[in-house]
Amino acid sequence: MNKIIFKGTCTAAVTPFTEDEIDFNALGRQIDYQIENGIDALCILGTTGEAPTITDSEYESIAKFSYDKIAGRVKFILGSGSNCTKKAIEKSQLAQKIGADGLLVVTPYYNKCTQKGLVKYYYDIGDNVDIPLLCYNVPARTGVNILPATMEEIAEHKNIGGIKEACGNMEQICETARRIRGKTALYSGDDNLNLAMLSIGSMGLISVASNVAPKEVGMVANLYFEGKNREATILQEKLLPLIDQMFTEVNPIPVKKAIELIGLGTGIVRAPLTELEPEHTSSLIKVLKDFGFAIKE
Repeated sequence: MNKIIFKGTCTAAVTPFTEDEIDFNALGRQIDYQIENGIDALCILGTTGEAPTITDSEYESIAKFSYDKIAGRVKFILGSGSNCTKKAIEKSQLAQKIGADGLLVVTPYYNKCTQKGLVKYYYDIGDNVDIPLLCYNVPARTGVNILPATMEEIAEHKNIGGIKEACGNMEQICETARRIRGKTALYSGDDNLNLAMLSIGSMGLISVASNVAPKEVGMVANLYFEGKNREATILQEKLLPLIDQMFTEVNPIPVKKAIELIGLGTGIVRAPLTELEPEHTSSLIKVLKDFGFAIKE
């Protein structure tokens, strides 16, 4: 099998902002919170990290800060995808230079390539780095879907460390799992499907909900790997109301509000995203309280 970045649970981390800048104090607190609660890896500057709104200088600053703060305690994955292959290569090389253990590389968006184009995109990036990369399939956002046969071909590259699969189609995911088994890793990119994907051989989870509940989300994977399927199911079902609240509006709007409500940072999102609507905030507060969180007034 190709290089594997991690086994277990990775948090797709939010990027905390002030009104005009990066809130590095909050980012540091959030990183410590994740690691202290047993997370196995952190993905910085992915979708949940609002990567498209980050400037080049901010990207480098956030990456360097995160590398220093994580300090080898867990695996450090950095988002480096783009709708421009040249830009994706440059970001990937910078991520490697800074010290990332792996890369999260979303499919090209807006410039919608063919399946053949996807193979070339990932091979071009993989040829220019020496660390493993995760293909990130999220067609609801990008308009491009990595089909199972395409992922099977991509998986042949020595630097492909797996796929973060967030297409939402379990029939397709099962076929992808069959085709890449023994070649590279499958990771769940959809919190609602975490347990289902573990059951077909997922190496782990890349989670939004674990920004809020890292211990519990991580335990779902740990329990499953220990053969405690019933306990994993009970815990996943307990998490479902919280998971649902993370997606009442476009990610990461709800999760950033949740982070604010439990006192880990601000709920500020960058335009064109907007603050969570009042009715959704009310339901989020209720679910957080039911889950056992104290709400910051």
